[in-house]
Amino acid sequence: DGLSNNFKTHPLQLDHPSGSLDSTDYMKASTSLQDSKKSNSGTPHGACLTLTDHDRIRQFIQEFTFRGLLPHIEKTIRQLNDQLISRKGLSRSLFSATKKWFSGSKVPEKSINELKNTSGLLYPPEAPELQIRKMADLCFLVQHYELAYSCYHTAKKDFLNDQAMLYAAGALEMAAVSAFLQPGAPRPYPAHYMETAIQTYRDICKNMVLAERCVLLSAEILKSQSKYSEAAALLIRLTSEDSDLRSALLLEQAAHCFINMKSPMVRKFAFHMILAGHRFSKAGQKKHALRCYCQAMQVYKGKGWSLAEDHINFTIGRQSFTLRQLDNAVSAFRHILINDSKQPPAQQGAFLREYLYVYKNATQLSPDGPLPQLPLPYINSSATRVFFGHDRRPAEGEKQAATHVSLDQEYDSESSQQWKELEEQVVSVINKGTIPPNFQPTQFCLNRYSDNSKFPLAVIEEPITVEVSFRNPLKVPLLLTDLSLLWKFQPKDFSAKRDGETKEQGTCDEDTVGTEAIAEFLINSEETKVARLKLFPHQTGELHILGVVYNLGSVQGAVSLDGIDPSIGLQTGKFVSNGLSVRGRQDLEIQGPRLNNTKEEKTSIKYGPDRRLDPIITEEMPLLEVFFINFPTGLLCGEIRKAYVEFVNVSKCPLTALKVVSKHPEFFTFGGNTAVLTPLSPSASENCSAYKTVVTDPTSVRTALLSSASSADFGVGTGGSPEVIQVPLPDAVLLPGASVQLPMWLRGPDEEGVHEINFLFYYESIKKHSKMCHRVLRHTAVICTSRSLHIRATVCRSNALGDKEGRGDNMLLFVDVENINTSETGVKEFHIVQVSSNSKHWKLQKSVNISGDK
Repeated sequence: DGLSNNFKTHPLQLDHPSGSLDSTDYMKASTSLQDSKKSNSGTPHGACLTLTDHDRIRQFIQEFTFRGLLPHIEKTIRQLNDQLISRKGLSRSLFSATKKWFSGSKVPEKSINELKNTSGLLYPPEAPELQIRKMADLCFLVQHYELAYSCYHTAKKDFLNDQAMLYAAGALEMAAVSAFLQPGAPRPYPAHYMETAIQTYRDICKNMVLAERCVLLSAEILKSQSKYSEAAALLIRLTSEDSDLRSALLLEQAAHCFINMKSPMVRKFAFHMILAGHRFSKAGQKKHALRCYCQAMQVYKGKGWSLAEDHINFTIGRQSFTLRQLDNAVSAFRHILINDSKQPPAQQGAFLREYLYVYKNATQLSPDGPLPQLPLPYINSSATRVFFGHDRRPAEGEKQAATHVSLDQEYDSESSQQWKELEEQVVSVINKGTIPPNFQPTQFCLNRYSDNSKFPLAVIEEPITVEVSFRNPLKVPLLLTDLSLLWKFQPKDFSAKRDGETKEQGTCDEDTVGTEAIAEFLINSEETKVARLKLFPHQTGELHILGVVYNLGSVQGAVSLDGIDPSIGLQTGKFVSNGLSVRGRQDLEIQGPRLNNTKEEKTSIKYGPDRRLDPIITEEMPLLEVFFINFPTGLLCGEIRKAYVEFVNVSKCPLTALKVVSKHPEFFTFGGNTAVLTPLSPSASENCSAYKTVVTDPTSVRTALLSSASSADFGVGTGGSPEVIQVPLPDAVLLPGASVQLPMWLRGPDEEGVHEINFLFYYESIKKHSKMCHRVLRHTAVICTSRSLHIRATVCRSNALGDKEGRGDNMLLFVDVENINTSETGVKEFHIVQVSSNSKHWKLQKSVNISGDK
């Protein structure tokens, strides 16, 4: 049925209908054209023809061509040739003879610039010049290109003599084409003919349509001869400001010439495609403009020309948004923001606002769809840290809480290994010297350096804190509102082995997992900032932390109060959003460590799992908090001092089997269970000393000194290996909410300096669980010791000394005490108050004191 004239499907139609056409008329016209096209396409032509009819039609066309058309053309050419010879020969001979007689010399030809505009000159149909042109056209039709070239050349001369420039330009154009199409190429392609024709059309005849046709024809001829550079120059030369559409077409063709050269000029191709896209945009051809910019983007992408990329992406985004291609627009603006842009802050702010506006329009089309992925801010997924448990309470007066583990502490691999060894030691003691095969060391804080190959264990009703590292690559601040974690949860009853239905985060799932949201989170320009987000699991099961969800917006400015610096207002939360924000998400995708164990893993690139974001929520467990009262920070070497330890069960489960293990068991010991050795309170006066004086004989002034802590209590003789010490709890159980204070005797290390002493408190629940068997609590004590006394004791048998009973088997004990503390800030002098014997078989009696009281 042929091509319809429906302007709606025309490739160069305007993207918006003209204002002169009413919208209702436009719709009616489109509908009628489509209906007529459907009706025509319903009855295809030639459907009733048989194969015999096809053969007869083919035979008719062949006979018509060879018996009718070609003989008629040959006859016409012969008649035209005879007429031209008879008529043109006489007139030319008379004219030339007369001209030669009167002038006597040849008339010089005028240049193309000196010729007048005679484009309005018309020849009658029987004019010899038109007869020559008609004969040339007939020869061209029957592919007799050599005779056609000769006739066009003759006609060109006649037209130039008559200054009929429009006819002359047409003859030049066809002469050049005839010369190009001659078989065997007896003469080179006369490119100057085409250039003269183009110049005549453009400058003299002022007919840009014919000039454009001539340029396109000449460009195709030059491209067929691989003269792409000349073709591109010819196309560019015709561009002008009077027609954006024509200039766009020519620039696009010139760009293709640059890319098709033997050595492709890629950058020139991209540059001219951008120019073509700009002119298409000015001409209202948005689709063609978008196509040109997208082709140019393929060249500039990833070459480091960030400013050019930003310009192209911005234009692609604008054009796509105009054409309602919102996904392409969002993608283009996204590339502007995620690249390391070198734009000034004002321009980056404009890009961000444009992106938010386009994104908001795109999300409004599908409000019930999944949350889109946001490009800003950057998230360093590998730096994500996960902390299990409550934040520890700070110190209260003389109470010092156990240091345990927090997100503020830096990871130390050596320290982590020490804690692991201590836990293995106490588990081995509990299990009679063996470590269970399913033993999993307790890890409170998971990061990129920890072992994340196993699923971590978390306790129900205890918070899970996820620290996410954000980075703002822009020079303008970003405002995140309603920032929270995105998770998926599958309930499981580990005691009944019954699984539940998988749930994802929603508005009604607070009874499954509680989510803490940050109302406003500001990231200043080019700043890296961490956000700590919490989850509160209320059921046992498997939790999968997928990512973060938030509203992304830009900050309009800070509120300055009473002359306060606006930057302070940004940090304190007094900032104003520009009212434009979009809701979206970013996934936390953490790549595990590279595997390098087997030969296959070494020869290929394989990564292990990283399960720090996939904790298993176990049943309720007891939770212990430990406080140290009057705990010293400095001791003398060998000094014994008393402190108190308070154990508090802050959970709803009773705990038992409380033990403590340390690599320095000689540093501490707990008080005994007897009334004499267990003081009433830390503030009692008799707690100042580690010794208790007891009168042995009421009639004598001699006294004996009983030590509240013996050397065996401090683990002397254990060789320094970790020793598991049972904490003497009343009834060996600490009930929920209960607290117990126990005395702890401390002995200063024998070497001066700063000592870090690790305590690992181990405890279990009365009810046994399948997933988590025990819990631990860590504490690191820092003690600074200084030198005190150096004591040398020598014993010799004495015959002079005798007791009341007359036995002479007494010993003479010499005690030399030396103050070796040379520090100016240390103790300058010591007073020896008493010397006591801890032996059951010997007792001391004062004999002589050379230095008096000192």
